[in-house]
Amino acid sequence: MELLYLLCSILSTTFASLILSLFLPFRHLIRRVIAASSVADAGNSILLYQGTVWHERRRPVHHSFRYSVRYALIDLDRARPHVPPDHLSGDEARRAAETNGPVFLLTIPPSVGYEQNPLSVYYCYDVEGSTQTLKKCIAEVTNTPWGERVSFLFNPTSDLVAKPLHVSPFMDMLGNWSMQANEPGDSLRLVISVQHPELGNYFTASLTAKRVTSSMAGDHAQFFWLMPHKVALWIYWHALKLWWKNVSFIQHPRYQRNLIQWLKLGMVITSHGEMLSGPGADYEHKSKRKLLERTV
Repeated sequence: MELLYLLCSILSTTFASLILSLFLPFRHLIRRVIAASSVADAGNSILLYQGTVWHERRRPVHHSFRYSVRYALIDLDRARPHVPPDHLSGDEARRAAETNGPVFLLTIPPSVGYEQNPLSVYYCYDVEGSTQTLKKCIAEVTNTPWGERVSFLFNPTSDLVAKPLHVSPFMDMLGNWSMQANEPGDSLRLVISVQHPELGNYFTASLTAKRVTSSMAGDHAQFFWLMPHKVALWIYWHALKLWWKNVSFIQHPRYQRNLIQWLKLGMVITSHGEMLSGPGADYEHKSKRKLLERTV
């Protein structure tokens, strides 16, 4: 069932992206002619980053890889017309984080009709007088290929979060995520480690990136062209490698007949990624997804 869904998804995405890619040069020309001022405004409120994602699995077998990636850091208050759909607004993020300053969203924008964002991060600032301080972050995690999504608060300095989502068929639902993020500037860094009750600290993922000037990047549509597709390709390719290395395949909980272990976690997630219950899941934003809040 999952394999059939995956094949259909790949075929439809490939066809749609191919057609839309053919129109990309014309879109770029039209934007240069009639939307130069809008693009300039977006450039002042959207920062571009280019860097590397690195994954390392240490048990039960060793497997590591890295790939190049491009991200946008979007000021949710100043760049409202350019914010990708299906994300929190600045006001929603501020209410969830209980902050009063600007909010920046780190994400991979959609490209030619396709979006792939394993992790997006909201940086929520507090302002007191002339001082601006990064107080909280909101992680927005989406699993592939199911497209389920959960969001939760974490302390950027260092935090430990109970694993809230089935993100890989080669990982069970046990353990916690250790998360750390720095304040974005000329460079940014984000690190996630998995603390498992049996395997210990067996998996680490990190993003390191440097800011790219708008003059170097050119048009945003060209800068991010096929970036989501490349991320998906790396995910599927290395999933195949893990299968080849005989790493145990773990069914998604929604396909399992026995849901006792899943229910013990205190949450049920629908096929649309809506969190129906869970620790502190009492905040609901306009897209009808409940934000998993924690006491940090």
